[in-house]
Amino acid sequence: MSEKRPIEMLEGILKEINKTGQIDESAIASRSGLLICSTLPEKHAETLVAMSATMFGAAEIAATELGLDLLDKIVIESKNGKLIGTGAGPKALLLVMTKPDINLGLVLVEIQKASEKIKQVLG
Repeated sequence: MSEKRPIEMLEGILKEINKTGQIDESAIASRSGLLICSTLPEKHAETLVAMSATMFGAAEIAATELGLDLLDKIVIESKNGKLIGTGAGPKALLLVMTKPDINLGLVLVEIQKASEKIKQVLG
């Protein structure tokens, strides 16, 4: 039996996190904003990850300027849902989209687990 390629492993992590029932869509991006893989419709994925990486980078700079520790995550809330982004090691970001009425604690736990798995795959 052949081993899975890294991209297949990353896609599996996204599929697994989406099964929680709390997360609608998810994506993994490079910190520079390039799409690595996603469960989003293709036409939206590249724009979403590019803009999200820009927001995450700006939030990291703001946190540094304010003397805060390293940025852990960003949460953007709207009436229609949440966009949550977190670092997944030095090379990647994990982005998830949820409905507005989620159990945020559960989602954050699942995001942390997935982020650790992504970090291991990308080394």
